[in-house]
Amino acid sequence: MASALDLQEQEQLDNLKAFWAKWGNLITTLATVVLLAFAGWNAWNWYQREQGLKASVMYEAIEQAIEAKQLDKAAPLMAEMQKQFAAMPYTTQATLVLAQASSAEKAQPLLEWAAAQGKPQDLRDLAQLRLAGLHLEAKRAAEAEKALAAIQSPAFEALVADRRGDLALLAKDSAKARDQYSKAYLGLDAELPYRRLVEAKLMSVGVDPGTLVKPAEAK
Repeated sequence: MASALDLQEQEQLDNLKAFWAKWGNLITTLATVVLLAFAGWNAWNWYQREQGLKASVMYEAIEQAIEAKQLDKAAPLMAEMQKQFAAMPYTTQATLVLAQASSAEKAQPLLEWAAAQGKPQDLRDLAQLRLAGLHLEAKRAAEAEKALAAIQSPAFEALVADRRGDLALLAKDSAKARDQYSKAYLGLDAELPYRRLVEAKLMSVGVDPGTLVKPAEAK
């Protein structure tokens, strides 16, 4: 009996050796890849946390400089932040905050950077919207429309329509202005203060906001 068991164990051992000889290198390679991927994922998460922490410190420094009305101090900090932490959302947020506090001339390159390189997409879209407004103020219609056309998020549809209404007025196209302002008005939440401004724009082009209904309600 013992001999039979020994033979069975030897056979199993031989099969295992044959299996390992055929597949051992592949199994070792796959295991190594999995372990390296896991280690890489942990390292990336650590790096992201570290980068985010450093970016948040610079964000606070820029915000403090803006609050102290020291824009000359905020500008070089912003340039350094964009250089070191371009992929961090903090950097885009800081860029938008500084642009808001700056003159139109200095705000434009900041908004252009945020629109092109900002993270995430929603902040890039916000930068495009503000850039469109800046171009509108300077009566640069083509540049304003280009910025609006680059906006991807559905959340900005109503505000894009509002800006396009402004563009239509600039082109003296009252019919298009009415259409775009109506779209903006219906797309904005009734509780938003900005909706009152759109309401005033509608009335200025001869539309009573009270007569407007959403397509779904019209049915």
